[in-house]
Amino acid sequence: MDTSLAASGNGLLVKSKAKLTDIAYQQLEEAIVTLRIPPGTLISEQALSDMTGIGRTPLREAVQRLAREHLILVLPQRGLLIPNIDIGKQLRLLETRREIERLVCRSAAKRASAQEREQFARLTDEFQTASVSNDDVTFMRSDREFNELCLKAARNEFAESALRSLNGLSRRFWYLHYKQAADLPEMARLHAEVASAIASGDPAAAARASDRLIDNIESFTKATVLLDQI
Repeated sequence: MDTSLAASGNGLLVKSKAKLTDIAYQQLEEAIVTLRIPPGTLISEQALSDMTGIGRTPLREAVQRLAREHLILVLPQRGLLIPNIDIGKQLRLLETRREIERLVCRSAAKRASAQEREQFARLTDEFQTASVSNDDVTFMRSDREFNELCLKAARNEFAESALRSLNGLSRRFWYLHYKQAADLPEMARLHAEVASAIASGDPAAAARASDRLIDNIESFTKATVLLDQI
């Protein structure tokens, strides 16, 4: 057999497997974040494979990624647990997220390529549209794309590793409580401000917009505590 063809074939298999892992991750992350798989659920890999239509190997890699992001707990011999939401942990998460996200947004404004700036400009429009339409699922999908683009454009693998584990947990908490305490149009508008500052290549404005966004999320998080006490 031609070794060059064999190598090419192996490369395609690796790419196909990686793509399936990404698809499985995106489907499961959205299902967990939007509470289609509720907190406290104990579920098997087979059930997740049936849900996504994706085989066990790429699905297992997606589960491992979600476990690193604290969206799944792997319980040996028992299955997979979707963890419950803890207000105290969420506030500690925000302390960490504020500092890292400010760095990431500032770095993205400095280092984004021309193509990435065009993507940030498009996301600005999408967030502004979500602000008017009050569409939660569309907003969540734009938010996930925005988070991934920020991490890519910042070009700082250490900040990326730290922030990646916080983003999904933040979206899940927001989705659980936003109808009680959050203002989706305002949240979408604040995201649009950050995306616009990055698209414009203004690091200082991006950092300020990031802080305003975290201020809003922190106020929302504390408001859920008051609602739970009523």
